[in-house]
Amino acid sequence: MASHPMFNLVQRTAQACTALAFNLHRKSEFLVALADYSIKCFDTVTKELVSWMRGHESSVFSISVHGSGRYAITTSSDTAQLWDLDTFQRKRKLNILQSVGIQKVFFLPLSNTILSCFKDNSIFAWECDTLVCKYQLPAPPESSNILYKVFAVTRDGRILAAGGKSNHIHLWCLEAKQLFRIIQMPTKVRAIRHLEFLPDSFDAGSNQVLGVLSQDGIMRFINIQTCKLLFEIGSLDDGISSSVISPHGRYIASIMENGSLNIYSVQTLTKEINKPPPPLVKVIEDLPKKKGNSGDLKVKVTSGRVQRPAKSRESKIQTRILKQDLTGSLEKKENELSDGLNKKRLQILLKGYGEFPTKYRMFIWRSLLQLPENHTAFSNLIDKGIHVAFLNLQNKYPIKSRRLLRVLQRTLSALAHWSAIFSDTPYLPLLAFPFVKLFQNNQLICFEVVATLIINWCQHWFEYFPNPPINILSMIENVLAFHDKELLQHFINHDVTSQLYAWPLLETVFSEVLTREEWLKLFDNVFSNHPSFLLMTVVAYNICSRAPLLNCKRKDDFEYFFHHRNNLDISAVIREVYRLLDTTPTDIHPDSMLDAFVALTKGQYPVFNQYPKFIVDYQTQERERIRNDELDYLRERQAVEEMQAEVDQQRVEDEAWYQKQELLRRAEETRREILLQEEEKMIQQRQRLAAVRRELKVKEMHLQDAARRRLLQLQQDQREMELRRLDDEIERKVHMRDREIAATAKDLEMRHLELESQKRLYEKQNLSRNQEAVAKEMKENADAYRQKVDLEEHMFHRLIGTDQTQNQKIHKLIEENLAKAEQACLNTDWRIQALHKQRCSDLHRNECYQEIAKLLRKNRKKEIEVLNAMMEGEAKKWEEAEEKDFHLKSEKKTAALSDASRRWFLEKEIHDAQHPCDKVVPKCRDEQVASGCLPRASQLNDISEMESLTQISLNQRKMHWDAMEQDLMERVRNLRQRLATQAQNRCQTPHLLAT
Repeated sequence: MASHPMFNLVQRTAQACTALAFNLHRKSEFLVALADYSIKCFDTVTKELVSWMRGHESSVFSISVHGSGRYAITTSSDTAQLWDLDTFQRKRKLNILQSVGIQKVFFLPLSNTILSCFKDNSIFAWECDTLVCKYQLPAPPESSNILYKVFAVTRDGRILAAGGKSNHIHLWCLEAKQLFRIIQMPTKVRAIRHLEFLPDSFDAGSNQVLGVLSQDGIMRFINIQTCKLLFEIGSLDDGISSSVISPHGRYIASIMENGSLNIYSVQTLTKEINKPPPPLVKVIEDLPKKKGNSGDLKVKVTSGRVQRPAKSRESKIQTRILKQDLTGSLEKKENELSDGLNKKRLQILLKGYGEFPTKYRMFIWRSLLQLPENHTAFSNLIDKGIHVAFLNLQNKYPIKSRRLLRVLQRTLSALAHWSAIFSDTPYLPLLAFPFVKLFQNNQLICFEVVATLIINWCQHWFEYFPNPPINILSMIENVLAFHDKELLQHFINHDVTSQLYAWPLLETVFSEVLTREEWLKLFDNVFSNHPSFLLMTVVAYNICSRAPLLNCKRKDDFEYFFHHRNNLDISAVIREVYRLLDTTPTDIHPDSMLDAFVALTKGQYPVFNQYPKFIVDYQTQERERIRNDELDYLRERQAVEEMQAEVDQQRVEDEAWYQKQELLRRAEETRREILLQEEEKMIQQRQRLAAVRRELKVKEMHLQDAARRRLLQLQQDQREMELRRLDDEIERKVHMRDREIAATAKDLEMRHLELESQKRLYEKQNLSRNQEAVAKEMKENADAYRQKVDLEEHMFHRLIGTDQTQNQKIHKLIEENLAKAEQACLNTDWRIQALHKQRCSDLHRNECYQEIAKLLRKNRKKEIEVLNAMMEGEAKKWEEAEEKDFHLKSEKKTAALSDASRRWFLEKEIHDAQHPCDKVVPKCRDEQVASGCLPRASQLNDISEMESLTQISLNQRKMHWDAMEQDLMERVRNLRQRLATQAQNRCQTPHLLAT
């Protein structure tokens, strides 16, 4: 069932994202930098916003997370900030000069160091906790000085790769703090946009493959050690915009320029590029074959670079990792290896992956073979020197590398000193050479690996020495006969024996027919299994190659097939070997005929005597006799040759002396001629040099003049640009000033209109008040004049109607009573007039209030207050109408009482004038009241009560209207203040509109 790509929407940020960061302490959280210069933290499980961090003043283009996931560094063009991801608080802030600028700030992996890279190519390392500068990298060489734009660091934090707008990549060693390599990309690469190392699960962080994304949209992956291009992704038509590699290095995610997202499998990309190195053993010349003599094959061993074993410190780290992954407490004791490894688990790992990791292969081999590393015993063997059997090894095996030849000679000599049979074994160099090339940097390990191979996987090989091991070849032939009779019959029909289809594979341990990687993969399985595995491999190789072998008809074709590489899948061969091990019967199974694995002993190497000793001794004696005869012959021949050489030498020396004299004479003449020619050439060169100097001086003057003119022109252009910029600025400011003046004029005009309206309102109010005061004064004067006229008329009528001879005392009493009555009338009239004036004033004020209410209704915020005021005004009008009605009734009663009093007074005067004698003795007040001459008490009480009620009503209305007047004045005052404030704001900010 095919799997479809899926994604989950976490949040909609409503703005662009500028950077992302994962691998926080809480794995479900991740950081997002947005275009508004903020950083947000989201949770992928709850899909909620966890935190919102602010502090940058420009876009954040990089987020680096500490290895612990508890700290993060966000970088913008002007600052870098360190955040605590537990509290989401800012801990530190890096401020720099604006002229420098930050290129990138990030954490180094597996350390507590912060690396800051600036736009001036300066790189500083800081301690995360204290922010103390640890070191600064030196400036790169001027020959390859580029402005760094992109950076990448290996997972172990030891190597920094930097690139920019160039096809050069600088590799810095952060431990040594120096530039150790400059890699030049192809000429089609003009700028580098992104760098990232390709992780490997087995390289302990020392990444060797670097991905380089260039300006053409192609990402190339190179090996920083060999500087070879491994593979590339993207193309000119479908370019890559940005790319990122998964933490385990299995996938590459790339955003293409057309907007699509491509996911690449690293395993698929690297499968086709692992091409095999040159063959370890190559046939140079085929000589006539002689049966039973395999030493006549002349071969050439080509040099090839083999990965060196890991250093001791790294081996400890690797041991710890393998312990964690492979050890188990329930494994049997026999499966336990040295260094904490377990053989069963290694076999499970091998069957799962097909081979051991390249980084740990040598370490695993040493553990599987249980090498004792007997330094003293090996030193004793090496101290014996080069064995005589291998003094002329380079004549038979011409190796290009002298160092590799010396290592091979020492290893073979140590084997020959360990056991005498190896000095006469013709195929020993072929068997040992792959291991010598693989372990050339550690001769002790190389020797012990070959010795262990001989003891365990070469059992019974030397029982028929010097012939091939017939017994071993018979085992192979029996197994082949059981599993593939047709192929064996084909071999028999064409006279092909096991010495042709099996022995060449065994004596070279498959190094001639396999590539380096295939050979390593095969021996990963050989060293992990029983010694019979190697024999089964020979059978499996023939079975897997049965199709081409069945097509071979000539013996030469068979010989060529088993001495050259063939198109064969080694993984299929290994699977066939395991099948043969499981399906082969016990009676013919090599497992029952070979002993189990036995490791070399500690301290001293075991004695190896599994060979026919008498044959070896006889051959040794015969070889020693022949060697002694050859030495005697050589000594005699050397003496004769020395005498002949002395004679020849004397003759040669004489001839050489004469020739030398002649040569010296000729050389002296030649040198005189050469000296004269050189002097002539020197003179000509001096003349040409003087001419060149004059030309250079003239060119220099021209260049200086041109530079001066360009400088003057540049200064003039700059000044013109500055003047144009100043003119534009002045024009813009004038335009802004005109707009501000126009807006201010409009605001002042509006303010003037408002002030005019307020002025007319105030003048109207003052005019009404003045008119009221004048009217009141005129009314008071008219009332006083009328009172005076009335008094004079009453006095005139009284003087006319009274007798001149009336008693002064009675006249005085009458005048007092009359004055009191008149005063009461005047007071009542005055109150009535005051009521009328108040009524007029109320009406006038009511009109003013109505106008103010109209102004207040224009304000939206005061609508409710205006409505309430109108309702209150309406209620007050009804109250006022009721009060006026009550006052009208009281005035009518007062007028009636006044009429009655005046009528009573006139009647009394007329009566006194008709009866003047009765006034001699005035009556008492009671009698006057009883007779009806004075008002009764009840009448006076009614009058006083009515006056008091009228006074109370007037006081209440006065207090009520005063309160309303104060409230309205307060509102008017607040309205004026708001209008003044708005006018002032409009004057200060003319480009804004007042709300």
